[in-house]
Amino acid sequence: MQLPAVTWRSGLAILSFFFLRTRFPYLGEDCAYILRSIKLGFRLIKYKKVKPFYSVLDCFLDAAKRHPSKIFLHFEGREYTYGEVDKLSNKVARALQAEARLKKGDVVALFLANEPSFVWTWLGLAKLGCPAALLNFNIRSKSLLHCFSCCSAKVIIASSELQDAVEEVLPTLREQGISVYLLSEACSIQGINTLSDKISQASDQPLSWDLRANVNIRSTALYIYTSGTTGLPKAAVVTQERVWAASFIQAACGITSEDIFYVNLPLYHSAGFLIGMVGSIERGNTIVLKRKFSASQFWSDCRKYNVTVMQYIGETMRYLCNAPKKDNEKNHGVKFAIGNGVRTDIWSEFLNRFGDIKVRELYAATEGNIGFINYTSKIGAVGRVNFVHRFFFPFTLIKFDIEKEEPVRNSEGLCIEAARGETGLLVGKVTQRSPFVGYAGNQQQTEKKRLRDVLKKGDLYFNTGDLLRFDHMNFVYFQDRVGDTFRWKGENVATSEVADILTMAPCILEANVYGVKVEGHEGRIGMAAVLLKEGEDFDCLQTYKQVVNYLPAYARPRFIRIQPCLEMTGTFKMKKVKLVEEGFNPAHMEDPLYFLDTEKKMYVPLTEDIYRAIACREIKL
Repeated sequence: MQLPAVTWRSGLAILSFFFLRTRFPYLGEDCAYILRSIKLGFRLIKYKKVKPFYSVLDCFLDAAKRHPSKIFLHFEGREYTYGEVDKLSNKVARALQAEARLKKGDVVALFLANEPSFVWTWLGLAKLGCPAALLNFNIRSKSLLHCFSCCSAKVIIASSELQDAVEEVLPTLREQGISVYLLSEACSIQGINTLSDKISQASDQPLSWDLRANVNIRSTALYIYTSGTTGLPKAAVVTQERVWAASFIQAACGITSEDIFYVNLPLYHSAGFLIGMVGSIERGNTIVLKRKFSASQFWSDCRKYNVTVMQYIGETMRYLCNAPKKDNEKNHGVKFAIGNGVRTDIWSEFLNRFGDIKVRELYAATEGNIGFINYTSKIGAVGRVNFVHRFFFPFTLIKFDIEKEEPVRNSEGLCIEAARGETGLLVGKVTQRSPFVGYAGNQQQTEKKRLRDVLKKGDLYFNTGDLLRFDHMNFVYFQDRVGDTFRWKGENVATSEVADILTMAPCILEANVYGVKVEGHEGRIGMAAVLLKEGEDFDCLQTYKQVVNYLPAYARPRFIRIQPCLEMTGTFKMKKVKLVEEGFNPAHMEDPLYFLDTEKKMYVPLTEDIYRAIACREIKL
């Protein structure tokens, strides 16, 4: 008996479907992501060509006109609509125009905590055509002055709770003729101007578009700081084009205008500011802004505000998984988690405890020209490679010599591509479509990130400084960082900055700073091998005071190893690989070891009992 043709066709279609699913298990996700990416790419091309230039600010203003009553921001029980935030930013712009005499192109440093005023202050500056430098509110003293001066800022605006940090550097700021403003109604310190009182009295009427008529796609929109090998943070130049590209990450992950986005990462970081806050402007959705992350309040916040999208770093996930278990942990509306740096085991535990949340793990750098998104939620991968991505943003992995800390080159002086499955240094080709702008006021560090003669003579690539691996299924896996930075508590730490601070301690002659892994923790924690001055003993108290006074908590070396000499390479670089491998186990080394004890407020000898307590997580790091 002959079967009808339609049955054959149906059977063939079913067989074809199962063959494709078996041969290409991620075909559906690939197609959906590629389609979204192409649409977003065409939008960016349109924004590059359209005149007058259409910025993210214009996108916000359009949203405020379309739905002025829609809630843009939730913060500590207060609600702010799109219309309210628009008017508040008008008042900020007019107050700064009158008081600071700001004109288009003037750079203003924002030294602000996570608070709603951060959002409308930035919008107000954008309405004046002024780029903003986003200062890390943990930095102090020398680092604060450096971050401020390298972007040639004319004005600094600070939160009232950061007044002490501003006072510390105020004499230098006054010498340089910098205008200092505090978001406060009153301040008795000479040289610090109040701004909140001026804002409250200013008009909330719209400002003329002419004030930002010179802004275009290549204009600098922001300066966001990233740690560097100089020992001080580098100001990555973020153009209007980069702001748009970063804002598209929410859209690429499938986030819509109906979503409610929970921002608990600091707004001075590109993740919180560009992906979270600016991405929500691009989508026209609602933000729940948190002053700082709280594991105990996280899920109750998500339920209270009907959060559908959360942001994370690896530490966020770990803290949530370490929190005491509750009966209602899966009772929430979170559908997506966007972030980076989560370990495979924590990722699995997070899903088991808190439900089927689509985790969109990212790989990117603020100043970089290449990034990846794991749009499939495959556990452990930081991204996925597809042909469209590689065509528009060319990149490769090259062999890297960890001991010499440099790429491996062949007899012709060209780099050697790493094989599939092999760990290599990720480099992104610098093109007009994927530029590397560099760092403000730091040509030397900009040049250090440029790698020439990679695959052919005369080509130019951006050196990410990260070791990655591509598997045979086109998934991307982060392996390690190279060079003079490590990451702890979600922050990049510049080893030479820490070394400079350590050598200011009276007893220390030289310091070799590096990051070591601690079981059960994300990233690497700070450790230093130090050489003492002749005739000096290690001063536990003075060294503790030195690092606490000059370094934020995440950058302080928790372990110090006293060595008779510091090993150098042939080019006089301090050797770190062996030190990193040896770690901080006192049972495995003869050198004296010390631990930064926050309760005793001093460095104490690192005993095997302390080591075991750290391993068992009895001591909190």
